[in-house]
Amino acid sequence: MADETHDNGGGSTATTRSGPRRRPGLIRSVAHRLAGERLALPAEGRLAPFTGATRWLNSEPLTPEGLRGRVILVDFWTYTCINWLRTLPYLRAWAAKYAAAGLTVVGVHTPEFGFESNVDNVIAQSRNLGVEYPVAVDNDYTVWRAFANRFWPALYLADTEGRIRYHHFGEGEYAMAEMAIQQLLHEAGAEDIDQDLVMVEPRGLEVPADWRTLQSPETYLGYGQSSGFASETRARFDRAHRYAATPRLPLNSWDLSGTWTVAEHAALLDEPGGRVAFQFQARDVNLVMGPAAGAGPIAFRVLLDGKAVDDAAGTDVSADGRGRLAEQRTYQVIRQPGPIVQRRFEIEFLDAGAEAYCFTFG
Repeated sequence: MADETHDNGGGSTATTRSGPRRRPGLIRSVAHRLAGERLALPAEGRLAPFTGATRWLNSEPLTPEGLRGRVILVDFWTYTCINWLRTLPYLRAWAAKYAAAGLTVVGVHTPEFGFESNVDNVIAQSRNLGVEYPVAVDNDYTVWRAFANRFWPALYLADTEGRIRYHHFGEGEYAMAEMAIQQLLHEAGAEDIDQDLVMVEPRGLEVPADWRTLQSPETYLGYGQSSGFASETRARFDRAHRYAATPRLPLNSWDLSGTWTVAEHAALLDEPGGRVAFQFQARDVNLVMGPAAGAGPIAFRVLLDGKAVDDAAGTDVSADGRGRLAEQRTYQVIRQPGPIVQRRFEIEFLDAGAEAYCFTFG
């Protein structure tokens, strides 16, 4: 990518301790609770305007002036981004917990892939993901540029005067972000704020990566950003070509078999029966994919080392490895329960018209 760069973060951990005041669903915040101790939250600039948003979801258009007097959390996202999906449980929890105390969460959806510019897709995925706070649809990157942003996800926290006091790029640092929220609310005069930190229960794509065993990077299949293509047949760009499978792939390499068109943005399947293979090492395999415009639902099946996935099936795959492409989004196709070693992943599409954009791992 040019300016739009995913940050893999580095999963942060929180220490919990038991005690009579502990309540289910919360973590006791310890580090910042010494008497009189406060976080250092210097002013980093002013909250940029949301002018240029092509549409708003869940709200009338918002402005920094209209939000004056509230603490504002601005979150840049795009709905296929695995790094953002893993932050979403915290965003939902903060929006619910602190709204009455004076926090407004504003999501800015700036698309990475072309299909994410379709507002109907954004509406549907916002609903599916439980995004109920206001969302500025930033199809033209106007808000992105106003913030001089470069990352998905990116979090900016502004005080009641519109001054940015905290930011974080990528995953992790959830405790620090929530402590900053609490401090700015206290500065604004909010009283009786519950100082416990939220505890979330992520599922599916929202579960944090297993950073200890993760050895495979985000990998694009379109030639505009592709890496790791190891086919025995040289790639032919922007035209249909029949590829032969590579018997053995090095770690973090992938190939195609069947008739595909490798375009700048994705690999497009021209005939039924095409496969994508990837040699990976990670607990999870996710794939951004979907049916091409005008194509109906597409059946697929997944294999690990040439066998049925069984208990390693992801949330979008049955135990026999079967799945169905009905929309363009991130699909979790593998979640392994046991020891993590190098394995060969394969996905076969039983119908033509599949588009495969990007692998991510967890």
